[in-house]
Amino acid sequence: MKRRLACTLLAACLPTAGMATEGAMGRSITGAQITPYAAIVPPDPGMHVSVSFINYSGDIGGSREVPIGGLAALDVRANVDLFAGTFAYIWDTGKGRWNFASMFTVPYIRPDVSAAVTFGQRRGELNDQASGLFDLYFAPVVASYHVSEVQHWSMGVYVYAPTARYEKGRLANLGLNNWTFTPAVGYTHLFDRGSFEFSGLAGVDFYTRNDATDYRNAPVFHLDLLAMKRTPGGWGFGAVVGWIQQISDDKGATADRLGGFKGHALGAGPAIDFKKTFSKDSSIDFTLRWVKEFHVSNRLKGEPLVLNVSFAL
Repeated sequence: MKRRLACTLLAACLPTAGMATEGAMGRSITGAQITPYAAIVPPDPGMHVSVSFINYSGDIGGSREVPIGGLAALDVRANVDLFAGTFAYIWDTGKGRWNFASMFTVPYIRPDVSAAVTFGQRRGELNDQASGLFDLYFAPVVASYHVSEVQHWSMGVYVYAPTARYEKGRLANLGLNNWTFTPAVGYTHLFDRGSFEFSGLAGVDFYTRNDATDYRNAPVFHLDLLAMKRTPGGWGFGAVVGWIQQISDDKGATADRLGGFKGHALGAGPAIDFKKTFSKDSSIDFTLRWVKEFHVSNRLKGEPLVLNVSFAL
């Protein structure tokens, strides 16, 4: 566990083509928030760097109208690539019960979205693409409490700032045009001398209003679970499960017309991890997962692929 930081760094990688719940998705993607050792901030101070890639390809049935970019669209299909660099610094607090870190993420997004859109009495097929910086993301403080050598808790508030370009009337925007605040709690339990890990991460996304479209996304609860068995050679094999549940109805004229557009999703899939240690203070860690979404309502339904590479410096 030394020199490993896993304070939900992948929460920075949640693009959805500039679409929040206003767009049949959200900041959170099913099964993508959690990382290995999700509740552990190690005691050794220093900088950790993580680079991540997410591909999300999904759609929502043509009979379901979707609010997106101030438009009402049918048969929405989206393919999104997101690249993110995360910088996390562990504070020098020693080897007590508590350890702390701060993190900051710079993401780059490439959304490609198509839909059937109605203009007055006419209906047409639109395709929109974009590329550029996504909304910046940071956590001022992530706290980790070590109950014992094998049980750990973490807590923090993660913030998305509306720094990316947003244009009303576009299907593929670079940002969501709102602030999002996500308090989150993580838990990690290690079994069999640390070779088997069970971790969980729960949080709630609170969105401010999108002033361009006068749309207010409701709070969205998300829970991710990860189980991983590791070998002496550095490989890990496991599975991830994700649940997303919108807590209440969205607000605004379009949301009211669509009955609140309250959504939920479940997903599950395999996860693979490989860690290479070079010295006491340096290592590299690869994590790959694929999630199949099912039992989805009022959200895009797809198969997110997530790759994360983290470095201890």
